[in-house]
Amino acid sequence: MAVISPSTNQISPAAERMYGLSRLVGEWKGKWSGKNQDVGFKVVNIRGARAQIEYTHNGRTERGIAKVEQGTITFGNVTFGTKDGKTAALVFTSGGGKAAAFLDKQASPADTNPLVGSWGGHSDDTQGTSSFRVLSINGNEAKVKTVINGITREGTGLVYKNVIMFGQAQLSTEDGRNGRIIVQSGLRSFLVPATKYTSADSTSSSGVNKVA
Repeated sequence: MAVISPSTNQISPAAERMYGLSRLVGEWKGKWSGKNQDVGFKVVNIRGARAQIEYTHNGRTERGIAKVEQGTITFGNVTFGTKDGKTAALVFTSGGGKAAAFLDKQASPADTNPLVGSWGGHSDDTQGTSSFRVLSINGNEAKVKTVINGITREGTGLVYKNVIMFGQAQLSTEDGRNGRIIVQSGLRSFLVPATKYTSADSTSSSGVNKVA
């Protein structure tokens, strides 16, 4: 039997762009429609076409490996999916019967990590704006997207304490509001003072926020 590390996800950039699979990762809780019975679904990690999951129903928890296909996860008679990463639908099918549940994503330590969010700043040294968007953090891995010198890159960065390293750039913060983006260019390093944008900021018309 293959062993999957509980803290490691391997989601290809193409699959992430098309289906947003990282939104599925996490713990979800809700109730069956028309019933007052709790149901839970936890996606521990996703590696290629497989996901490590925990399915809680009727007071017991099943753990195993589920199938990932496009933007959904299938575990036995259960199909699970989300469009926005905040609410999800779970459908149980058996014979001619079907039951559905709507679940909410639960807060996790990764969600409250001060590095998560959109950061940006301007530096004359880098000849323009730099942005560093942290989509999610799971263990020592972070899903990030950077725009530096007009070049966009996205993928998985390495997290160490309050620092994320990704390619030739890294982001750090002490207070969750102000940070530093360090860009490596050849043998030189450039420091870009960065600010974390709020939800309102991210919808503004400024060029920095658009690329973040």
